[in-house]
Amino acid sequence: MADPARIKTEDTLETPAAGKDERPKGKSIDNGTAVGVEKPKGELKESPKQEDASEPVTAEDEEGQPASKRLKVELEKKREKRQKVDEDEIQKMQVLVSSFSEDQLNRYEMYRRSAFPKAAIKRLIQSITGSSVSQNVVIAMSGIAKVFAGEIVEEALDVCEKWGDTPPLQPKHMREALRRLKSRHQIPNTKYKNILFH
Repeated sequence: MADPARIKTEDTLETPAAGKDERPKGKSIDNGTAVGVEKPKGELKESPKQEDASEPVTAEDEEGQPASKRLKVELEKKREKRQKVDEDEIQKMQVLVSSFSEDQLNRYEMYRRSAFPKAAIKRLIQSITGSSVSQNVVIAMSGIAKVFAGEIVEEALDVCEKWGDTPPLQPKHMREALRRLKSRHQIPNTKYKNILFH
């Protein structure tokens, strides 16, 4: 887009009055033009950087591409980058899984297969909200519940190791893990509500 200060409007490019066909005289230069004298409208030569004020201005960047095309190109680049990251993650996981021992491989397989039953999750959500929910909501809540259970088990394993016990986990480890997560405010406490104003 041209600099607005450089664009000459029609007010500044007025033609001489009807009775005055002569140009005002000024200092002349080698090429025969006068300095300090404006040329009539027909003789103006616009530089390529100037734009006509009557033309509609479109949203274009420095390269001359429309904004919609530029946006489309950016989205394609993001998709390609995301796909490349996904491929890298898959490759890293394959290397990691190939280095697992037999016991670790069995545990990872069980973790991948485990899921909360969708029917039970759907019933629970419907009993709380009082309305029917879509299958996508059920799938999302099932995944969130699995992550939540994983965090509690992880913390319980840390508790077990800190106390000098060996797995399998016992209820005391799970209770302590739950207590620690609540104290760090990673689990909402539903027994009481904070009253902001009295």
